[in-house]
Amino acid sequence: MRLKVGIPRALLYYYYYPMWKGFFTALGAEVIVSSRTTKDILDKGVKQAVDEACLPVKLFFGHVLDLKDRVDCLFIPRIVSVERKAYICPKFLGLPDMVRHNIPHLPPVIDVTVNMCRKEKNLYKAFGEAGKIFTGNPFSIRKAFKYGLEEQERFERLNRVGFLPHESIEKMNKGLVAQNCSPHQHGEMTLALIGHGYNIFDSYISMNLIGKLRDMGVRVVTADNLSGSIIEDRSNELPKRLFWSLGKRMIGSAFHFMRSDGIDGIIHVASFGCGPDSFTGEIIERHMRRRGSAPLLNLTIDEHTGEAGIVTRLEAFIDMIRWRRAAQ
Repeated sequence: MRLKVGIPRALLYYYYYPMWKGFFTALGAEVIVSSRTTKDILDKGVKQAVDEACLPVKLFFGHVLDLKDRVDCLFIPRIVSVERKAYICPKFLGLPDMVRHNIPHLPPVIDVTVNMCRKEKNLYKAFGEAGKIFTGNPFSIRKAFKYGLEEQERFERLNRVGFLPHESIEKMNKGLVAQNCSPHQHGEMTLALIGHGYNIFDSYISMNLIGKLRDMGVRVVTADNLSGSIIEDRSNELPKRLFWSLGKRMIGSAFHFMRSDGIDGIIHVASFGCGPDSFTGEIIERHMRRRGSAPLLNLTIDEHTGEAGIVTRLEAFIDMIRWRRAAQ
């Protein structure tokens, strides 16, 4: 009987799910993803998590609760670093412990440590430990790891041709590749959406921000459509290197988009209670003021954010861009 591995549809799911799924599937496991976010999932997560946690972490708890009675084990890696000389948010480091201590009656948790700060080869070490749960054959583990990396590369290629991560995952599930498909985004203007994937691609907590923008005639692009080298080069314009991987990703992409003639405006989405978000948002705003380039809209979301207020601000922002273009 195949082991069922549960992966919460939250946090780094929007960055690395294809690799995780590819790895476990190649080892013969059945990957089960939690349901799409609903009010019930969010409410349960808010109730179960500590009050000091930010919105994405509270939501992660809700997705764990959605999964825990349907799987044989949960995959909640202890992620420290995903690249050399940089780190992920400390909340990801303590995520397995927070979940264990706040949610009773959990199935076994696969909490391997991913720390690539000094050696990128440590990624295989983490997957090697996870693979031993399913097989004692080192060759099978290495083969599964290689397949996971290939799936991740395929995912990133789809992103670079214009799909957004949640769309790329759907395309991959249908067996499509970057060479034989392309997005069909059209609009009278193009806006760059800057924010963590777990905020902007979750249609519930973002209040379907991307869908609303497209309905308003907007083509949406994000950091996921850019190569890592572009983000790295642009973020290096800061006098000091950022050691937060996700913050660097946001700033590097914002610096690129604010120089792009094809971008009519930038929307920065942050979650309330996130320290790094407030810091990176301030840097982006200051640089855009100095350049006097594309207009910027800052949106902050939490579990109490109202949809009507978001719609009103989006409509006002888009109208302002239209007036600005007409004046020019």
